[in-house]
Amino acid sequence: MTATYEKIATTTLGSNQTDITLSSIPATYTDLVLVFQYASQTNDNNAYMYFNSSQGTAYSRTYAVGASTGASSARNSNTNKIDFSPQVGAGTSLNTPGLLIANVFNYSNTTTYKTVTVRDNATKNDGAQQTMMVAGLWRSTAAINSVTVGTGAGYLVSGTSVTIYGIKAE
Repeated sequence: MTATYEKIATTTLGSNQTDITLSSIPATYTDLVLVFQYASQTNDNNAYMYFNSSQGTAYSRTYAVGASTGASSARNSNTNKIDFSPQVGAGTSLNTPGLLIANVFNYSNTTTYKTVTVRDNATKNDGAQQTMMVAGLWRSTAAINSVTVGTGAGYLVSGTSVTIYGIKAE
């Protein structure tokens, strides 16, 4: 079976903002792919995502980080969003951006919890390179109709962009 990616929405910030929400996501695809190129006000600040404006304690994540200073991993449950690790963070300008690609599986299925895999690569202001993987879970059977991404503190800088694609199986 061949999968087709269709762009659902894209946003590029014209000014600094705390987060970006892509809403009105149709339920006509099998999965979602989110591409997030970001920089934050604060160096070494991590990114996050949550769904349908829900910031209850229904999220979990497991992550592994490889960085110039070493490696680490951890698991967190009952959080209010899926954080993309406390170690990985972009620099303060788009000259040193973070690039995050997230796959959201079965997002419109109303009988299963939603699973997410994330790959994030970032370069800090000092040039240090980092990469990480996250396995995330939203313990809700609600169909996802909006995705919010942001940064752990401060704001996302102007020029940060996020695009969401739907995968349509043929």
